[in-house]
Amino acid sequence: MSNLKMKEAALIYLDRSGGLQKFIDDCRSYNDSKQSYAVYRFNILINPSDITELDAELGNHILHQPLKAAQVFQSVCFTAVKTLSLIGQLQTETQINIVLKLTHLPQLRSYSLDLCEFPLDYASQRFYMMQGIVISMTTVTKYTQGARFLCSDEACPLSKGFQYIRVHVPGATESATVRNDFLCNLCSSSLQEDRKFRVLGDKQIVEIITAKALQAFKGYSNNQPFRFQSLTIFLRDESVGKMNIGSEYKIIGIPTCVKTSQTAVCIEANSIIFCNPKVPSGISNNFKDLLSLTSNSCWKFTAILANIFASQIVPPGTYNLLKLCLLMSLVQTCDRNKELKDCLDILIITSDTLLIDRLLNFSINLVPRGIRNPVSTEIFPTLTRNKYGTGAVSIQAGSALLAKGGICFIGDLASHKKDKLEQLQSVLESRSITVYIPGKKFGNDVNQHMTFPVQCSFWSFVDMDSSSRKNMQKTNTLIGQMDCSLIPANLLETFGLLINCNESSSFYPLLSTVQHTLKKAIDPEGQLYVASKNFTTEDFEKLLAFAKNLNVEFSLEAERMIHGYYLASRRIRTDSISGSKLSASALKYLVSLAEAHARLSLRNKVLKEDALIAALLFEISLTLKYGATVFCVAPSTVFPFELYNEEYLEQRDIYLTQCQQQLQQFIATYGPGTAIFTSDE
Repeated sequence: MSNLKMKEAALIYLDRSGGLQKFIDDCRSYNDSKQSYAVYRFNILINPSDITELDAELGNHILHQPLKAAQVFQSVCFTAVKTLSLIGQLQTETQINIVLKLTHLPQLRSYSLDLCEFPLDYASQRFYMMQGIVISMTTVTKYTQGARFLCSDEACPLSKGFQYIRVHVPGATESATVRNDFLCNLCSSSLQEDRKFRVLGDKQIVEIITAKALQAFKGYSNNQPFRFQSLTIFLRDESVGKMNIGSEYKIIGIPTCVKTSQTAVCIEANSIIFCNPKVPSGISNNFKDLLSLTSNSCWKFTAILANIFASQIVPPGTYNLLKLCLLMSLVQTCDRNKELKDCLDILIITSDTLLIDRLLNFSINLVPRGIRNPVSTEIFPTLTRNKYGTGAVSIQAGSALLAKGGICFIGDLASHKKDKLEQLQSVLESRSITVYIPGKKFGNDVNQHMTFPVQCSFWSFVDMDSSSRKNMQKTNTLIGQMDCSLIPANLLETFGLLINCNESSSFYPLLSTVQHTLKKAIDPEGQLYVASKNFTTEDFEKLLAFAKNLNVEFSLEAERMIHGYYLASRRIRTDSISGSKLSASALKYLVSLAEAHARLSLRNKVLKEDALIAALLFEISLTLKYGATVFCVAPSTVFPFELYNEEYLEQRDIYLTQCQQQLQQFIATYGPGTAIFTSDE
C-alpha cells in the first residue's frame, strides 16, 4: 500500500509540474523514430521541496534512496506508456531508464559534501551537494547506457524478448553493465548480449577542488594548516560539456567508491549549477569618507589609493606608479560568468626583484583568483593519461586557466624557457590556448585539438641586474628607451604595460624602504603607518570587489580623446621600414586603462580625466619600449610630486590639467579628422 501511495503521488507530481507532458512528448519522439530500442531513457526534473510537501515518504526516498525512487517513477511511466499507447515497441518495464534530475537540495549541513573534511561519506548512495573549481577534464568518450541480453539456450523462453535489460546506475563501472558471465534465472545458461541493441552515451570525467584550496596557489601562507584534495566527477549524456576548466560549480550527485590502482571517491553528477558570486554591497566607511573628501577632483582619490596601498610591503609614497597600475589591473578582473576582454597585462623592469615579488604576491591575494605560478609548474594546460582507464586524455588546467577572471603571476620572465615564452606570446595575442592531442600517443585513431579561452591578466617582471642581462647591454638606445634586449621583442609588444621600477632614482627613495624593512623585521605584525590602521587589507579587498563589478560606459569626450590619441600615436610611430609600432590591440589596452581608472574612482562613466591617465600610462610604456616622441612624457608624469598633503594633491591636479591640454594639442596636430569636443559641446 505504501508503494502504491508513492506511485500515486509521483503521478500527481508529474501532472502538476508539467513533467507528464514532457514525458509524453519524449515518448512520441521515440515512437516516431520507428526504431526498436533496448532502453528508453527519460529525464524527470524533480523539485525536492514540492514533492516532499506533496508526499513526505516519496520525497524522503528521492533524497535518501534515489535508486528506489527511480523505480517508483519507472513503474508509473511504464503504466502511462501502456495506457496511452505511447511507444508501440516497448515490451517490458525494465526497458524504461528513469534519471531523476534534482533542482536543488535542502540547505542543511547533512546534504553538503565538504571537500576539506575527512572522511568523505560515500557509502550511503544518496544525493549530496558539493562546490568546486574545475582543475582538469578528459576528452569525451562513450559508455554503455543500456544493453539487451538473451539466454544462449534457444529452447529457453528467455532466449527472445526484452526480459534481460541492464542499464547504467550511478557508481557502476562498465563491467557492471556489460559482461559475459551473466546467467539465465530460468535455466542457468549463459547470457549473450544482443549487440545491435546496445545503447551508447557520452561520458566525461572532471576533477574539482574547493575554492578554499586556492590559497595554496597564491604563494601566501597564513600559518594555518589546512587539507584539501581533488574530487572526481563523472559527467554523462546531457551533462557532458557543461563544465569548463577554471569555472566554479555546484554539483548535485551520488558519491561512490571507484577502485583503480588506488581507491578513489568519485561523484556521479546529477545536476550542475554555475556559481555566480554575489556582488558586494559597498565599501568601508573610511573609503566612503575619503571619496567624499576628494569629490572635487577626478584624480585625487586614486592618487591617495596608490600612495597608501600595500603599506605592509612598501612604505607609503613609494612605487606609486606601479601600485596605481596594479590596482587598475585588479579592478579589471571579473567574478561573473562572462568573457574577460579587458585584461591589463603588466611587465615590470626592476633591479629590486625581492621587493617587487613581495608586492605583486601581496596584490594577487586581494582577489579570489590571484594565482602565483611556481617555476616548477605549468602555466598552460598539459596532457596526462586518465587514471580510470577509460581511454580518455586528461587535460590539466595549468595556472592560467585556474586564474580565470583574475591574475596569473608568472614571476621572473627569465626563469621560463624559450618555448614557454613563445607560448605566452601566442596566448597574449590571441587570448586562447589550443591543446593538441596526438591520437597515436593516447590510443586513438585521430588527432584532436581543443581550444580554451584564457581569461586572466598576466603579471611578470625582469631583473635588470641579472648576469645574462649585463652581458647584453646596448648603448645605442633612444631617449627614454629602456634596454629590453633580454626580452624577445615580440613578447615585449604583447604586454599592455611596461613599467620601470628603479628604486635608486629620486622617485623611489631608498632610505624609507630600508627603514620600513628594518621595522618589519623587528615587528612583523605591527602597523607601521596611520594609513595601515585606517585602510586595512580587508578594506582594500572590499573596495576592489565593489569596483570591479561596476558597469561603466564611455562619455563622448573620453571616447574621442582615446581614439584621437591612438590615431596620432600611430602616425608619429610609423616608419617606412617597420611600419606602425602600435598594433590594433593598443586601442583595446587604452580603453581598458580608461575603464580601470573610472572603476577605481568608483564611477560608472569614463570621463576625459580617465582617458588622460590611460594615455599617460600608455605613453610612458611606449617610451620605455621605443623611445620618446613629440608627445614627450616624463616617467614621473602621473605622480610628479610626492604626496605629503592636500597642497601637493592640488599641485598634481594643476599639473595633470596642463598635461590634458598638451594631449589635446597633440591630437589636434597629429590626429587630423579627430575633433576634441569641449564640455559645452
